[in-house]
Amino acid sequence: MSRSGVITFKGNPMTLEGDELTVGGPAPDFTLHFAGNGLETLTLADLKGKPTIISVVPSLDTPTCAIQTKRFNQELAAMGDSINAVTVSRDLPFAQKRFCGAEDINMKTASDYQTHDFGRDYGLTIAELKLLARAVVLLDADGKVVYTQIVPEVAEEPDYDAALAELKKLV
Repeated sequence: MSRSGVITFKGNPMTLEGDELTVGGPAPDFTLHFAGNGLETLTLADLKGKPTIISVVPSLDTPTCAIQTKRFNQELAAMGDSINAVTVSRDLPFAQKRFCGAEDINMKTASDYQTHDFGRDYGLTIAELKLLARAVVLLDADGKVVYTQIVPEVAEEPDYDAALAELKKLV
């Protein structure tokens, strides 16, 4: 399924692939990859047991994505180990790791570069660009979707305050 009229990129209408997430429903399972001790996997099961914020960006190599990742990293630091914080993009895991090292980012980054299943299953793949839309997804400790925001203009930042307020309710 594809959805039109949800987002624009620099004013141009874009199409999202996949169904919109349902707040209150279970989060779709996924397998993402990150550069740790080699190439490692991150799944939904790895995140269960704690509230989770998933910050989704098109590419860490762009200014708005870098700002979003740095802002969430800074804001979430005070919550420590009480939450899971993950930034997801289609950047290669090694590029994500390099970005985090250069920018002193402590939150986990994970990539949907291999299968693109995360983007499709979470309804966040931009059909025309094959990149992920800018979004924020919050999951409770059981993996249930409790909040979503798809940013209407991909070049703009998410509503940090709204996402953080919802996350604090889960901690």
